[in-house]
Amino acid sequence: MGFRAAIRFLTIVPVRGGDAPPGSAAAFFPLVGAMLGASGAGVYWLTARAFPASIAALATVAFWVAISGVLHEDGLADVADAVRAGRTRERVLSILKDSRIGTYGAIAILLSVLARWQALEYLATPRFLAAMVASQAVPRAAMVAMAWCSRPAGSGLGYALASTLGTPAAVAAMAFGSAAALLCGWRPGFAMIAGSVLIVQATRGWFYLRLGGVNGDCLGFTEQLIEIFILLMFACRSCQW
Repeated sequence: MGFRAAIRFLTIVPVRGGDAPPGSAAAFFPLVGAMLGASGAGVYWLTARAFPASIAALATVAFWVAISGVLHEDGLADVADAVRAGRTRERVLSILKDSRIGTYGAIAILLSVLARWQALEYLATPRFLAAMVASQAVPRAAMVAMAWCSRPAGSGLGYALASTLGTPAAVAAMAFGSAAALLCGWRPGFAMIAGSVLIVQATRGWFYLRLGGVNGDCLGFTEQLIEIFILLMFACRSCQW
């Protein structure tokens, strides 16, 4: 039940059942992410058989965006539009509830797609499959960790996740995310874990300052930052992962 609920929460894949609360499904978020990473690797390999690496990388990013229902990109765009200097907390929260995307949000999505596209095109690691799995599993584990250690702001999916999330599910998600990171080797694995912790702590502090807590858009924003961080990490030519 929890696994099917995680698929329904994180993707547009139609599944029967899966009516469990988001918090009960959170333990399976990294597993769903791992499946998306492995599927993305398959998309890349199949596309690369007929087209250049740049097209294969773009097709992979497009697959991830489409199958997730633009869930995380929507959070990134909403935060980019809302959290600007000089705006009151009430004004920021009202913009986050607005479904329309403004100029800042559109640019944020564009930069996110470009960063992931270029990172995938120049991925420099012999552990390609493991890196792809980690790039999707670790950010979703970080979302669960952030929801678990933060107080919710407002209502919506973020509140539903945080208010139903128990410690066992959160610990299970973080353990699975850590395992996915360490599949890439101990050096890149620990780098991924440490970087993800720093990003979660930094964004959490920023959202507390501006919103007084964390909502679903904040989780999507953080997921995108960590996904970009991991892919850029593996695209680094001098890191020798």
